[in-house]
Amino acid sequence: MAAAILLAMSTRPNTAVTSRLTGMVCLRCAEPWPVADYESGCPRCATEGHASNLQLTYAPGERGVSLPYPDAPCLGEGATPLVELPELARALKLGRLSAKIEWCNPTGSHKDRMSAQLIARALDRGAPRVVAASSGNGGLSVAAYAARAGLAAEIATTDALPQVYRSAITAHGASIASFAGSMARWQHLAKRVGQGAFAATNYKVPAIGTNPFGIEGYKTIAAELASETMPDLVVVPCSRGDLLSGIRLGFEEIGAGLPMLVAAEPFARLERVLAGADYREQFAGDTAQASIAGSTVTWQAVAALRASAGRAVSVDDDAARAAQRRLAACGLHAELSAVSALAALAAIAADGGLSGRHAVIVLTGAGSRDPGDTDLAARPWNEAASEEALAQPATTGALPQRTDPSVQQKRENG
Repeated sequence: MAAAILLAMSTRPNTAVTSRLTGMVCLRCAEPWPVADYESGCPRCATEGHASNLQLTYAPGERGVSLPYPDAPCLGEGATPLVELPELARALKLGRLSAKIEWCNPTGSHKDRMSAQLIARALDRGAPRVVAASSGNGGLSVAAYAARAGLAAEIATTDALPQVYRSAITAHGASIASFAGSMARWQHLAKRVGQGAFAATNYKVPAIGTNPFGIEGYKTIAAELASETMPDLVVVPCSRGDLLSGIRLGFEEIGAGLPMLVAAEPFARLERVLAGADYREQFAGDTAQASIAGSTVTWQAVAALRASAGRAVSVDDDAARAAQRRLAACGLHAELSAVSALAALAAIAADGGLSGRHAVIVLTGAGSRDPGDTDLAARPWNEAASEEALAQPATTGALPQRTDPSVQQKRENG
C-alpha cells in the first residue's frame, strides 16, 4: 500500500503558479492581501461580520485572461461551442441569440473549467486529498480531475445522489460520504479541512463561494465569448455565484467592456438582495432546478450584478420546463437548471426592450443527466438545516435504499 501511494505521488504533475500572480483583493472592501488560501474569505470583512470572497491580481502581461495555473491538469476543457439560435432570437425580438454549450466539457458541465485550477492549487499546496460538497456535476468533475492528477478525492453528498453520478464518481476512484441531510455535508468538509484536506467547494456559513483560484477558471468563458463579438448581455444560471463572478472577472480583465450580467435563479434570492435585503439572510424555497437551488447568497454574486448594471430574474419550475421544451425544439436538450437562463431572458425581453441586442445564454448541463423532474428524491429543499440534520452520520459505498420520496438535497453548482 505504501509503495502504491509513493508511486502515485511520484507521478503527480509538477504544478507551479504563474510568476505574474501578485496578490489578492477583496471583492467587497477592496482590501489587498498576500497570496494565500483564505478559508473564511476576506479577513477584514470577516471581523466586521461579513462574508466576501477575494479575487487574484496579476502583473501586466499578455492580452486576454490570466490563469493562476496555466499548466493545470487538463482533460480538454474549454473551447465549447457557441450555437446560434436565430428562430428564438426572432421570437424574442433580439438581434442575435447564442447558446454557450458548457455540457461539451469533458465531464459534462461548466465545472471542469474550475476543477482544473482547483486541483492544481491542491497539488501546489501539497494537500493529501481534495474534498467537495456536491450532488452531481461538481463532484463528478472534481473526482475526474483529481484522478487525472493522481490525487485522492472525497465527495460529500446526500443519500439522494442519483446513481448515474454515484457510479461515475466512484469510477474515478473517489470516495463518497453520504448524509441524510444536506447542510451536514458542509460540516463534514470543515472537519476534513481541519485534517489537512483541500476544499473544492464552499463549506462556510454565511456562504463565501469556492476558492478563488478555482473561480479564475471561469474567466475563460468570457475570453471565448469576447473573441467573437462582444455580447450585450450574458444570462447565467446562478446559485452561489462562482460562475457569474468568474465571467465578470474575465470580461473586466479583457478590458473591452462588461456586458450586462443576468442571474437566473429558481426563486427570489439575489432579486431580494438587490431590492434591499441583507445578503447574509437565508432565502428558503422549493424547486426542481436542482443545480441552482440553495438558500444562501454570496457577496461575489451581488458584486457581479452591480458591477455590470445587471439584474436577477427568478424563474419558477413551470417557466423552466416551458423553456426546456422551447430549446429542445431547436435541437438542444439542457437540464432544467440550465434552461432557466432562457426563461430569464424571455422574461426581460417580453417588453421588446432588448430589440437588436446580442444575448448569450450559458447552458451549464445537459438534460440527459437531470434528475430534477424524474427522480422525486433528488428534488432539493432549501430551508436551513435543523440541528438533527446536521447531526446525521455519514455513510459510504452503495446508495442506501430510499423509501421516502421526500428525501431532498441541495446543489452546489453555479
